[in-house]
Amino acid sequence: MTKLYRYPSVLSIAGFDGSGGAGIQADIKTISALGCYATTVLTALPVQNTQGVRNILPIPEQIVEEQLYAILDDIPPDAIKIGMVHTPTLVYTLSGVLKQYPGIPIIFDPVMIASSGDALITRETIETIKEQLFPMSEVITPNMDEAMALTGRSIHTTEDMYGAMPALAELGAATVLLKGGHLKSDILTSLFIDRKGEIHTFRSPRFDTPNTHGSGCTLSSAIASFRALGMDLLPALEQAQQYVQEAIKNALDVQTGKGHGPLNHLFAPRPMALFER
Repeated sequence: MTKLYRYPSVLSIAGFDGSGGAGIQADIKTISALGCYATTVLTALPVQNTQGVRNILPIPEQIVEEQLYAILDDIPPDAIKIGMVHTPTLVYTLSGVLKQYPGIPIIFDPVMIASSGDALITRETIETIKEQLFPMSEVITPNMDEAMALTGRSIHTTEDMYGAMPALAELGAATVLLKGGHLKSDILTSLFIDRKGEIHTFRSPRFDTPNTHGSGCTLSSAIASFRALGMDLLPALEQAQQYVQEAIKNALDVQTGKGHGPLNHLFAPRPMALFER
């Protein structure tokens, strides 16, 4: 019997989080909550909980490559989210495969700096990412620490963020969303520079909560989900940030674990969307 419909699909290429708040687990929850079908490719197996990372087991590049082909050849994604990419060899593996599947929006969350401030990847890996993956990406979503690592600039205030946008725009990605979650203010500001060089400003209230573990993963996978649903990029960015704000707000009074708890990804799940085949 011929099937009439399919689900909009989002592929998450990211690391593991056994505590369920970040990485592939956060992506699956987000993509599903927004009415899309989640597929995944695992790049690394961190041993972590809400209190921090205890160890990281890398996934062999050949296995990552085989995972990619297995998904891309069977369930073609309408959008792709990339998260943790920790070695130059893995960068080349991803770019070598993905360039064979052009036209799919790629949302890249450059996971480079831990919440402790420690670097998670080497300078060589950062340079390889800039060379290989940024040119393939529709939008990259660095936070302020990651933007400093990418540009070499000091970025601590809203004014610093505005000043850094031209340098971020020159990194090779089509567009850039600079997240301002690390600003020390009651109102958080994020900046988006589009293909024409125009800067768009997003503002939102800061919530006094430790439950923000995985917010960057959630945002990037939400952007990918709204793009998979057919939304243009700017509205997708707006909707994704609103979703993250509501997911944080709905987790304010919940304790999960002894450290930084997760968002409430499932505060208002949507039915699975249907596309005609």
